[in-house]
Amino acid sequence: MTKYGLAACALAGASAVPAQAPSLAMLDRLEKGQWQLKGRDSDKVVQSMCVGDARRMIQLYHPRGTCSRFVIEDGAKSVTVQYTCPGAGHGRTTIRSETNRLVQIDTQGIAEGKPFSQAIEARRIGACPAGDGR
Repeated sequence: MTKYGLAACALAGASAVPAQAPSLAMLDRLEKGQWQLKGRDSDKVVQSMCVGDARRMIQLYHPRGTCSRFVIEDGAKSVTVQYTCPGAGHGRTTIRSETNRLVQIDTQGIAEGKPFSQAIEARRIGACPAGDGR
């Protein structure tokens, strides 16, 4: 077998392994509960949310959108996701974990026909209110 034949066999074997979908495992390590989101430049509370799945923080400006996502970075301390919501806009969000109770969020895109760009600090402040078990 020639060296080209060996390389072809090696490539064929490598392509038989299915690609792994990004897991965004860093988000799974964040504590569930009530989170307060503040603008980093103004210290103004942007929103408070009950978080059962931290992936909700990816689409702050498109919370109910049926959006497609493309994972750009899936690291141990940081994730970056670009998403498109047909008819509603798009965005790109980076979430960087400082601890499992404190993250920095940078998000930008288009929502309701208008651009947005925001730097946010999100901090877990306690348990979710009774009856809000998201």
